[in-house]
Order: sequence, then C-alpha cells, then structure tokens
Amino acid sequence: MNNFSVWDLMLDVSIISGLLLIGTFLRARVKIVQSLFLPASMIAGFIGLGLGPSGLKILPFSDQIISYPGLLIAVIFAALPIGAEKIDAKKIMERVRDMWSYSMLLTLLMWGGGALVGLAFLNHIFGNLHTGFGLMLGAGFLGGHGTAAALGEAFRRQGWEEALTLGMTSATVGILVAILGGLFIIKRSTQKGHTSFMSSFNNLPTELRTGLVPRENRTSMGTESISSSSIDPLVFHIAIICSIVGLAYWVSQVAQDILANVALPLFSIAFLIGLLFQFILRKTKANQYVDNHVMERIGGSATDYLVAFGIASINLSVVVDYAAPLTLLLVFGIFWAYFIFKVIGPKIFNQYWFEKALFGWGWSTGSVAMGLALLRIVDPKLKSKTMDDYALAYIGMIPVEMLIITMAPLLYVNGLPWLFPIVLLLTGIIIIFVYKSRGWWGNSKEFTTSRDSEIMK
Repeated sequence: MNNFSVWDLMLDVSIISGLLLIGTFLRARVKIVQSLFLPASMIAGFIGLGLGPSGLKILPFSDQIISYPGLLIAVIFAALPIGAEKIDAKKIMERVRDMWSYSMLLTLLMWGGGALVGLAFLNHIFGNLHTGFGLMLGAGFLGGHGTAAALGEAFRRQGWEEALTLGMTSATVGILVAILGGLFIIKRSTQKGHTSFMSSFNNLPTELRTGLVPRENRTSMGTESISSSSIDPLVFHIAIICSIVGLAYWVSQVAQDILANVALPLFSIAFLIGLLFQFILRKTKANQYVDNHVMERIGGSATDYLVAFGIASINLSVVVDYAAPLTLLLVFGIFWAYFIFKVIGPKIFNQYWFEKALFGWGWSTGSVAMGLALLRIVDPKLKSKTMDDYALAYIGMIPVEMLIITMAPLLYVNGLPWLFPIVLLLTGIIIIFVYKSRGWWGNSKEFTTSRDSEIMK
C-alpha cells in the first residue's frame, strides 16, 4: 500500500460511480447495449478496465481497487440474513423440492465438474497450474463476481495472487455467456414451441431493454421503520451492516492469530455474525424495525460496485498468461452448463421446465440477476412461480454454498484437492438416483400443451 488515504478511496468510488452512471445511460439509450441486456455495472467495469491501470491508464485508480471486491462481498453476505422472514423448513421442502434439487445439481455439478477437469486434464497438460485452477469455473460461472472475490481473497491469503483476476475473468465471461447464450436459447425455443408464456421473441417489455421502469410499474425500495428525528432510516440499516462487517474483520484477525495455518474467509464470518444478529433481533422483537427490502438494496448496491470494481481491476497480463487453460476450462463450462439445462432440466421439473431451467442457465453461468432477466423475457408476469420457488429453495442452498466456498481453499491448500470434486459429484449422482428410484425423474409435461393453455388464458 503506497500512502493510501481516504481521498484515494473517495476518488476510486467517485470514478466507478461516474462509470456506473455512464453505464446506466448507455443501457437506456444505445440499441446495441439494450440488445445484449448488459447491466450497467458490467458496462462500467469494461470502461474502467479499458481506461484503467490494465488499459490506457487514463483513469487514476489507486492500487487498492483489487482489494475492494473482498470487502464488498462481506457486505453482501452480512446483509443476507438481516431482516429475513422466519420460514418453516418442512413447508419449504414440500413446495420447492424440484427447484432445490435442480439448484443443488447445478451447484454440485458446476463446481465438481470444473474441479475435476482442472485436476484430471488441465493440470496435466499445463504443468505449472495451481491445483485450484479448476475451481475458477464454479467460482466465476455459478458463483459470479461475489464468489470469485471471496475465493480469490481466500487463495490470495494462501499465496496464490492470480486467483482473484482469474475468478473475475471467469465471472465476466460467464455473464456474457449467460446473456448471449440465453438469448440464443430463447430464440430457438420460441420457434420450437418450448415456451409456455410467449410465442415471439420480439414482444418484450421496454423496461427489460432500457433498464428504466415506467412510472406505473415502479415499486418502493423499502419502508421507514425508524424516525428520522432519531436517526435516518437508511443510516440505521447501513450502520447494522458496517458493524457486522467490522466485527467480522476483528474476529478474522483474532482467528488468524490463533489458527496460523487456517485463513477463515471474511464473508463467511460476516454471514455467521449476521445470522447471530438476526437471532438477537428476533428474540428482542427488534426485527420489526429492520426492513428486509432496504437490506436487499444495500446488498444489491454492494453487488453493483463489486462487479464494476471487479472487472476494472482485472490484470490483463495474468489473463494473457493463463489464456490457453482458461479458455479450455470456460469452453467446457459452457457445454457443461448447456448439458445440465437441456438434459437434466426436463427430467427434474414436472411443470414449466423450460422457464425454470432457463433461469438456472442464467444464474449458473452469470448471476441470479441474469437468470431473472432471462426469465422475465419468457415469463414476463412470473406465472411459473420460478422466483418464488427459488427464493424459498435458496434458504436451503445457503449452507451448501457457504460450505463449498469456505472448505474448497482449505482442502486444496492442505493437499486434499481430489476430495472436493469426488464428494460433490457423488452427491449429485445420489440426488439423481433418488429421483429415479422415487419415480420423479422425467415427468415434465409437454411444451405445447402448457403453452397453449396459458396463451388461451
């Protein structure tokens, strides 16, 4: 760190904020950007990459922008549990069994498949690769920029500096794959009659293209639960998150001093402290003053900045050095994700398999936001209940994702890399076996019947 000051921080945030505004404008006005459905954060990141330290060196970013994603992912995970409603786990499983199972398979197969290809093939073809190279597929495609930041930070603490850049590159390519591949899938599927709620790709709401919501479709960002005479409601919610992240950082430092050979990820600790804080809020009846929508907006804001900073901080020289193995890994990821979508999707879901599997394609290659964007194209009124099911299923997915992201670096650094893909892929096989043995496998309804009935409605 070369004399880094608060003004350097302000300048970095100011630059990336300006780029986010430019990205929003380009999405709203430029047709080619609208046709690609690129989020403003990604546009901002590309501009920052081209004009920043790895590009033309015009934008005066500090040398600390590579550190911001590691902090922002802690903010995102700290916000996840706060304000969340208490839900009956039994009811969740009864309603969203298929979505949970499909989400589990996507998670297990994408992480496990990438890890296996890395260890079994790429590490033998390219002898100088880190054993954890194959994890970049799961971190980037399925996890997105947030997970890439978390995993990259964990490996950086263990001495693998290039992990963050590789993860961010994988996540950036993944978003492009999600968008371009998703649009290609939708166009072909509408022609074949696989969609349930649309018959033409051209009939899309304007807000999906421009990113600007018409007045009649706007919703509130949250509710004021605290009087501004005491403290501003937004400051109240931000203070909760900042306190949790600060406490998590202190705990991580203490743990690092006690466990010298074990680096606990900051985001994992932040999530656990967030869970504890939410438990205390419920017990003291104070949770009624915390608005979950505001917390979601704080987490969403951190995500936009994370994506923008993450792309802008990519070290292009590292990408060039790893170009060949990274290309092979990501090409495998594209075909693997399409195989899961095309082969497993129709077998898992009994109804609206295309809409639900398309959403899975979007978030398993890019992000949940990309999955939702694609879903809104084929199911604009969300009649398939895909998001409702995913929101409930994700509660059961959080421990699995946390365990994977936390344990993966520890297993690889401690000489147990093969255990990771073996456990994940075997678990995926067990889920498929259970579905087949219970008669749940391959019961999806015909496409045309579902679509025609909905169109008639």
